[in-house]
Amino acid sequence: MAINSKKSCCLRIGQRHNNQCAPLCTLSGDLISWVDELRYLGVIIMRSRAFKCSLHHAKKLFYRSANAVFGEIGRTASEEVVS
Repeated sequence: MAINSKKSCCLRIGQRHNNQCAPLCTLSGDLISWVDELRYLGVIIMRSRAFKCSLHHAKKLFYRSANAVFGEIGRTASEEVVS
């Protein structure tokens, strides 16, 4: 199975999360980058001492969608529709 180095990245979690890591190389010679945060299934996983994830991006998208719906409904909708 081939590894797509453009879509792959590495993240370090644990006591040594701040230490520099050696670059990883695939069999084809492509480098896999080290990142501070990565997105997996809509959740952003962050580099830290313990497992830590950020839901800020998901919340932002949710509120953007909800505000768009409420902006279209306006004041004309009944209370049952809004709540």
